[in-house]
Amino acid sequence: MNSLLKDLGLIIFLCGVICLCVYYFSVPSNALLVSSLVLEFVGILTYIIINKRLD
Repeated sequence: MNSLLKDLGLIIFLCGVICLCVYYFSVPSNALLVSSLVLEFVGILTYIIINKRLD
């Protein structure tokens, strides 16, 4: 469970990258850009905060 919790930030970050890929290869929409920005920002913050608390 701790290993999945440690990787939660990376999973969220990768969801943001997938949103960018969908934007690039299919319908360009500002909503996809904004959602990818939010997911990547939250993913980075989550990764930093969780790893500081677990160590």
